[in-house]
Amino acid sequence: MKKILLVEDHAIVRLATRFLILDLLNPVVVHEAGSFSETLAQLSNNQIDLVILDINIPDGEGFNMIPRIREVQPKVLIMIFSSLEEEIYALHYIKAGANGFLSKNASQEEIKKAILSMLEVGNYISTAVQQQLLRNTLENKPNGENPLEHLSQRELEVMDMLIEGYWTKEIAIKLNLTESSVSTYKARIFEKLKVSTLIEMFKKVQFYKSQNPGL
Repeated sequence: MKKILLVEDHAIVRLATRFLILDLLNPVVVHEAGSFSETLAQLSNNQIDLVILDINIPDGEGFNMIPRIREVQPKVLIMIFSSLEEEIYALHYIKAGANGFLSKNASQEEIKKAILSMLEVGNYISTAVQQQLLRNTLENKPNGENPLEHLSQRELEVMDMLIEGYWTKEIAIKLNLTESSVSTYKARIFEKLKVSTLIEMFKKVQFYKSQNPGL
């Protein structure tokens, strides 16, 4: 019997996903968690085959949640299930150790396909991300490509927190960094996006996200 841990802080989304899993798999045990601390507790108390992990959860740690989960259960499969832009974040989370990434905008059929793929094959990425991987293997990329794809995992985290209105000191505390390190990441982000102010950064991020038809 497969055992799935569903990590989602919104009760309605969690309930709908639970019903979908129960309809797809029989028999199956579905454990639930609404925060990262609850996630670690569930993993400590139950052997899990697959973690379906939302990123933006209470006391979440972004990319660092993946190694933290693997410290508890090294062989557990992890599929990110998020509303974050798939073609910007998916490859970063795969590189961080996740086995799959699925957008919350996916259809019910794709969600079912992703869950079955995770349990049967051990991985899942959407067609859009597969195409992105193919593009990234080309030696000569076209001009005008999305610069957000070239931000590091940490730069993405800092960028998102800047957009959300966090100050440098707050970001440093939340990410366990020095303020000077945060300032360095901010400078790198500005350089890669070719901006000089937070307002310019926000506008450019919105522009590139809106230009991506897969988002």
